[in-house]
Amino acid sequence: MEKVSDYFGCFVFDDRVMKGNLSSEVYRSLKKTIDEGAKLDISVANAVAEAMKEWAVAHGATHYTHWFQPMTGITAEKHDSFISPSPDGRVIMEFSGKELIKGEPDASSFPSGGLRATFEARGYTAWDPTSYAFLKGKTLCIPTAFCSYAGEALDKKTPLLRSMEALNRQAMRILKLFGNEQVKCVRTCVGPEQEYFLIDEQMYRQRRDLMFTGRTLFGAKPPKGQQLDDHYFGVIPPRVEEFMEDLNQELWKLGILAKTEHNEVAPAQHELAPIYTTTNIATDHNQLTMEIMQKVAARHHLVCLLHEKPFAGVNGSGKHNNWSLSTDTGINLLSPGETPHENAQFLLFLCAVIQAVDDYQDLLRISVATAGNDLRLGANEAPPAIVSMFLGEELNGVLEALEQDKPYHGAKKTNMKLGAVVLPKFPKDSTDRNRTSPFAFTGNKFEFRMLGSSNSIACANIMLNTAVAESLRIFADRLEGAEDFEGELHDLLRETISAHKRIIFNGNGYDDSWVKEAVEERGLTNDPTTPDCVPRILEEKNMEMLTRHKVYSAPELHSRCEITLENYCKTVLIEANTMVDMARKEILPALQSYMLCLAKTAAAKKNLDAGIACSFERDTVTALSALADEIAEKTEELEGATEDAETKNDVYLQSRLLRDVVRPKMEQLRQVCDEAEKKTAKQYWPFPTYGELLFGVR
Repeated sequence: MEKVSDYFGCFVFDDRVMKGNLSSEVYRSLKKTIDEGAKLDISVANAVAEAMKEWAVAHGATHYTHWFQPMTGITAEKHDSFISPSPDGRVIMEFSGKELIKGEPDASSFPSGGLRATFEARGYTAWDPTSYAFLKGKTLCIPTAFCSYAGEALDKKTPLLRSMEALNRQAMRILKLFGNEQVKCVRTCVGPEQEYFLIDEQMYRQRRDLMFTGRTLFGAKPPKGQQLDDHYFGVIPPRVEEFMEDLNQELWKLGILAKTEHNEVAPAQHELAPIYTTTNIATDHNQLTMEIMQKVAARHHLVCLLHEKPFAGVNGSGKHNNWSLSTDTGINLLSPGETPHENAQFLLFLCAVIQAVDDYQDLLRISVATAGNDLRLGANEAPPAIVSMFLGEELNGVLEALEQDKPYHGAKKTNMKLGAVVLPKFPKDSTDRNRTSPFAFTGNKFEFRMLGSSNSIACANIMLNTAVAESLRIFADRLEGAEDFEGELHDLLRETISAHKRIIFNGNGYDDSWVKEAVEERGLTNDPTTPDCVPRILEEKNMEMLTRHKVYSAPELHSRCEITLENYCKTVLIEANTMVDMARKEILPALQSYMLCLAKTAAAKKNLDAGIACSFERDTVTALSALADEIAEKTEELEGATEDAETKNDVYLQSRLLRDVVRPKMEQLRQVCDEAEKKTAKQYWPFPTYGELLFGVR
């Protein structure tokens, strides 16, 4: 049996492969570009392109593609073959440095939020040498950034790389103040835990709501759901286990560090968690993971659902974004140390994150905003839409003591004056976990738990990286000119804690009282839906901060606002139109057929014996007839509201109309249809039920 270590990364043009296929001079030059951002010479690019091509062809590749991440939320690729004509009428396999560095897809055919007109088609993809090229089937995939002819970012990768550079720049200023001259760069690292559902493919094909929207728009609650908590960490069903084994192999071949797999809380729900790595690579890997999950599921006659709320009444799926800061020398900047010097540095970076999350809580909420995630957040299974931070009792006690300039009563009483600060050795698991917290400290990293399962992790990390970079910039500006560094640092930490402690909450985020406390007493932002939060990206403080660090330009921010709201509108409109279609063409005819059957049965019974009461048939037909009339009425109302919303050209107005009118009417129609399902014989209901979907894979 082949060992994992023998084939891990076999489809990746990684550092090991580069060393073996490039000359030492070319390899050193490329590494300088990757590690230090040095300019890439065309001769080096040509050598790398030739080595990539030879390696890919040796593995059976015939094509290459610039693999990029447009604003659709998924990846894009245009394949070109390596072939070029030769004078003898045959072909040779060629790939140049120019082709490696730059491609030219059609920029007008992707979401641009007004950055591109339909007739302005030219766009460019540019190689990202910090992410390894890889093979997918017979195609060499080259990770790239995507921009317009005028240079505006049309993707999620470009702002992510900019945000990483912004944070690196400001973190290096801080480290120099602490005398860390040996550090050359600071990288953000991420490990995204991916939740998903697996259902039977044949059942999926019978439900147009799943096929068109990724979630069930109708479905009565089954007798059993997740009440017994018996699915979480339970024995993995054989069919699912085969899927997981196949999935792991595919991911490992691509160098993706798939580590943990288990059943999640809801029936048919599962999770995969990788070991965390550099953020841009983790982003690439997560996009690949979602794609490969769906491909591998199809091999097993399953469907992988990545929607945030595919089933009402059971837990939805999220994606926990484990985020940390590491230096090229291997130091985790969010790991408390054991010396005064290390303690002070840790506390400064910790306070930078606290200030960032408080100042830009609205941007973090925006970064996870989708129509699907609106259904999940705050539903007693996921964090609320209100952003807060969990630090745990011990670390919270340290900060309180520092703020009040009092001794910390921990493992050892210590004076919190920075000149003699001693933070007791801080074990990784010194505090309990808080599943209700959107942003929780977990020992040496933060877990941002608001992301939906289908989200690209790029958006959340762009906002998080840049917000922390802004805090570090403010800190560095103040400390670099200080005459008494330790005294100024001490005052800075105290002031930061005092000004931003409102964002720290260690309690139950599901409690109704928390909403009132958060908004009315603490002044935190509560934006429950996408139309509520997304326009905030254009507020002055947000635009000023994001443009200052050159992560976005002002036009790029306007485009992101438009694109996110457009996506919300299109999603809800598709859902509403699907509901109308299913209610009218499937549910109502099914009810008519069942009522006709009952009426015929009652007539036959009466014909046999006029004294037979036929109360079951009569009562059921009466109830279903009333429900059918109500379904028809609610369907008409939903259709009218949807048609009205479709006429609105203003995306801001349309999104609010869909939120306030269309979605409530969708819920009203669903409730009536679900009630009708409960009264309808199984063989007459037109599509698989929740019980069949959730418990159909064993």
